Amino acid sequence: MAAMNNVKTAGLLAFLTILLVLVAQSLGVSAGGALVFAAIFNLGAYFFSDKLALMATGAKPVTEAELPEVYSIVRRLAMKANMPMPRIYLIDSPQPNAFATGRSPKHAVVAVTTGILRIMDNEELEGVLAHELAHIRNRDILISSIAAMLAAALTILARMAFWFGGSRDRDNPFGAVGALLALIVGPIAAMFIRFAISRAREYEADRSGAQITGQPLRLASALAKIGQATARIPMEVNPAVSQLFIDNPLKAFRGGGILNLLSTHPPIEDRIRRLQEMAYGVTR
Repeated sequence: MAAMNNVKTAGLLAFLTILLVLVAQSLGVSAGGALVFAAIFNLGAYFFSDKLALMATGAKPVTEAELPEVYSIVRRLAMKANMPMPRIYLIDSPQPNAFATGRSPKHAVVAVTTGILRIMDNEELEGVLAHELAHIRNRDILISSIAAMLAAALTILARMAFWFGGSRDRDNPFGAVGALLALIVGPIAAMFIRFAISRAREYEADRSGAQITGQPLRLASALAKIGQATARIPMEVNPAVSQLFIDNPLKAFRGGGILNLLSTHPPIEDRIRRLQEMAYGVTR
C-alpha cells in the first residue's frame, strides 16, 4: 500500500511537470523557461509555505505550560518516530481539525484547533497528532507545495497567453488549436492532478500515523468525530491552505454531490474503513 501511494504520487507529479512543459510549448514558451518559471514558484513555497499557512489560519504559538498534554503526546510520538520536536500552534476555532506544515522535520509546525482539544480523548488526539507527524516525516508539505506551485505556474502561463497573446512562431508544433486547448484544458487538468496528489498523501499519512502509534483504531475513531463536525461547523480559512488539514475545513460550505469529485481529501468513510482493515489485518 505504501509503495503504491508513493508511486502514484511520483507519477502524478511527473505528469503535472510534463503537462506544464507541453502547455508552455503550445503557448510558445520554451520548456526550459517553463521549468525555471515553476522552480521560482517552488523555491518560494519551500521557504515560506509554513509562514503563509500559519498566517492564513490565524494559528498562534503556544507554550508547554499552556498545552501540556499536546506537548507530551507530540514529544513522545516524535521520539518514537525518531523525529525532531515540532513547534506547536493553536487555532481558535470550534471546528475540530489539525494540520502540519514546514519545509523539513527540523522546521516543522503542528497546529491544532481549540475544537479538537474539546472533543478528543487522549488516545484519539494521539492518533491525530501521529497523522500530522507522518505528513512531516513523509515530506508531504514539500510534495504538496511543489504540486500546488506547478499548477499555479501552469495557470499563470495560460492567463498570460490569454491576455498578452501566445507565440506567433510558425514552428510551434501545436498550432492555434493546441494553444487554445492549453488555455482551457491545462489549468483544469492541473487542478485535478493536484487534488489527486493531496488525496494520495492523506491515505499515506493515515497509514504511517497508525504505524507510529500501533493503534489504527484510535485515528479511525478521531476521524469519525472530525468528519461529523466538519460537515456542520464552518471554519473560514483560505482555500489555498485547506488541503493541509486532516479533513477539509471548508466542507460545511462545500456541500456534496458532484463537488465531492473536487475534494482535496478522500472520503472520511473510506479512510476509516482502511484503518479498520489495517487494525484487523485485512489485506487488499
